[in-house]
Amino acid sequence: MYIIDTHAHLDEIANLDDAVSRARRSGVIAIIGVGVDLKSNKRILEIADKYRGFVYPALGLHPGNLGDEEHREATFQQIELNLERAVAVGEIGLDYFYKETRKEGVTRQVQKQVFNRVLSLAKDSGKPALIHSRGSWQDCLDMALALKVERAVFHWYSGPMAVLDKIVASGYFISASPAAEYSLPHREAINKAPVDRLLLETDSPVAYKGVASEPAHVLRTLKAVVDLKNSTEEQVAIATTSSAKSLFGL
Repeated sequence: MYIIDTHAHLDEIANLDDAVSRARRSGVIAIIGVGVDLKSNKRILEIADKYRGFVYPALGLHPGNLGDEEHREATFQQIELNLERAVAVGEIGLDYFYKETRKEGVTRQVQKQVFNRVLSLAKDSGKPALIHSRGSWQDCLDMALALKVERAVFHWYSGPMAVLDKIVASGYFISASPAAEYSLPHREAINKAPVDRLLLETDSPVAYKGVASEPAHVLRTLKAVVDLKNSTEEQVAIATTSSAKSLFGL
């Protein structure tokens, strides 16, 4: 049984060599290493080079990491220059809840301008977009559809079911995290989404119940999805791994 962690911030994990070894032993066959700004994108590319054939880079500009205009412009250029090396554009999106996105100068209008620009890179390159949509689910979907983005993942989706229906109808994916063990909105979304529209992730090193996560913990996600879907680990692993391979061109 093989699985893929489709969203991990590997640059933030301590003792990464050990974490990668544990992931391999757990049956993880690939990790999508996700960047959020200029510094982390650079580090993700270095990590992907080190673990070539196992870690695949996604380059992005997270709404909580926008910085000033100079930083944003440098990050846009970095993503454009390295897009051929990336399997996705992300983590990108909008966040209407997180306090870091409400800093002086980072208005919703600024967030939307940035998101539209990086989302356009995904659309023009044909790369999937890894979308952060906390509190902004409808706006993120509307912007993706307006640009005619063909491939997208709504990362750790916990939004309204009406928006989820439109995400699925648009051919997009949502990803399940270990929060599927206990988060009621996240569990509801996973339960409703067809298994062929689901991906597995950890969002490492985000802590779940006080414990920092790592890619091997994608097994927790798998088991939570199995419980919700009343399925088997093999069935969910096969479906989600097949979807991830196809979406990211692995």
